[in-house]
Amino acid sequence: MAIEKSAAGADAKPDAGLPPHPTLERFYKRDAERPAYIRALFDASARHYDLISSMMSFGTDRYYRRWILRDTGLAPGMSVLDVACGTGMVAGPATEIVGPTGHVVGLEPSAGMLGEAVRKRRVKWAVRGVAENLPLADNSFDMLTMGFALRHVADLLTAFREYKRVLKPGGKVLVLEITRPAPGMTYRCFKFFMKSVIPAATRVTTFNRQAQSLMDYHWDTVEYCVPSNLILEAMEQAGFEQVTRRIQARVCYEYTGIKP
Repeated sequence: MAIEKSAAGADAKPDAGLPPHPTLERFYKRDAERPAYIRALFDASARHYDLISSMMSFGTDRYYRRWILRDTGLAPGMSVLDVACGTGMVAGPATEIVGPTGHVVGLEPSAGMLGEAVRKRRVKWAVRGVAENLPLADNSFDMLTMGFALRHVADLLTAFREYKRVLKPGGKVLVLEITRPAPGMTYRCFKFFMKSVIPAATRVTTFNRQAQSLMDYHWDTVEYCVPSNLILEAMEQAGFEQVTRRIQARVCYEYTGIKP
């Protein structure tokens, strides 16, 4: 595990939009087509998503999400917004931690994924929406979480500004993301696992071609995602303080920041 504080400061990039990755023409020809393309893949894969996640993490995903929430400071009575909540794999343990005196809102653009979260009783308050335009009031939440979905937003800077807006002063953002390792043996093994093994295993276990396509797409978003330092800079430009990046197992990055 490595912990780093952002040193972006005066070297931050100009105040401009920041897509998480370039146009992936293998899957869509124009960026305007991406939201509908992604929603269709997630809608079709929703009932298989927990199984796929478990395969990718070798069954450690549920434990890890609960642990990182507690480690980041989530406690009983707090209010949480889980952006891109999917099937509720972060929102579920968050609801258990905050208890009856707290509340968790799950926000998700995919109707299929949100439906699974509600069906599995991981989300009580469910909202359709996107990270760049949160349909929620200012200063509403003690913590905002996003689990492995940052690569699917349209613009990182806009999303982080929205995250800051809906957090209460002193509130914390926690963003989890998979990041490509540095070139070398770890990268080659990770790429083979994510690019070849997981899509094939998804097809065999789900018999769902679109679920396989989602995993094909998943790797490309990891492969071409912007460098981690640009994510830190975008968080600072959006107004977060004490911006920190922590790395687990070389590929799992945890980004945190505080709203002043």
